[in-house]
Amino acid sequence: MSRSRRARPRRTEAARGRSRPAGRTLRAVPAADARAAVDDHVFRLRAALAAIDASAVSAIGERLGQVLRAGGLVLLAGNGGSAATASHMAVDLGKAALGRPPRPEVPRLRTIALSDPAVVTAWANDEAYDAAFAEQITTLARPGDAVVLLSVSGRSPNVVAAARAARAAGAAVIALLGGDGGTVRPLADHALVVPSDDYQVVEDAHLAVNHMVTTYLRLALGVKAPRVTLGATTRGRTSR
Repeated sequence: MSRSRRARPRRTEAARGRSRPAGRTLRAVPAADARAAVDDHVFRLRAALAAIDASAVSAIGERLGQVLRAGGLVLLAGNGGSAATASHMAVDLGKAALGRPPRPEVPRLRTIALSDPAVVTAWANDEAYDAAFAEQITTLARPGDAVVLLSVSGRSPNVVAAARAARAAGAAVIALLGGDGGTVRPLADHALVVPSDDYQVVEDAHLAVNHMVTTYLRLALGVKAPRVTLGATTRGRTSR
């Protein structure tokens, strides 16, 4: 650099921050608007839950019971929020269905959520994200097992590929879906479709279905369900 040119002084972090365009500021939402948002969500969720077919829940519970009696494996998968629900469902089917404390004689359902980040990213990086679940299913699933897939749209390419891989492996396909069920619906042996296109509502309903199916299995195993009292406090109850 020429000596005649003066070096520009380095701007401080504060100065750099001031030069950026100001972002949108948050404002307090009126309590009435917040209440209306809550009421609206509850209204839509109640409608979605009321539309759930109890016979479809029973059919899913019975199919998983068959897998349990045969000593089979249940694989669960979904994307984003549905991945979290799949992991939650793996815990409930494999643990919560046994009651607390689990009795030694109660058989256990073997469950695996296919969301391990190392495995998913390995397949996604080396092959394609569309294959991230299907390749795991090809490795793990056997005839008599079940693959539970969760998808609001029913059109996620990796979930569709997972359903096809499960069928090729001879495993049952159980799908919790939303909207019209998408491409996965006709590929499923048991499809429970929440008739809504609202992702939040459908994801809420899928988690509720998980608890319904867990209760079904608990009853089928002869495990005493916990007593629930409306309006009861948490006093005296063990934490989860």
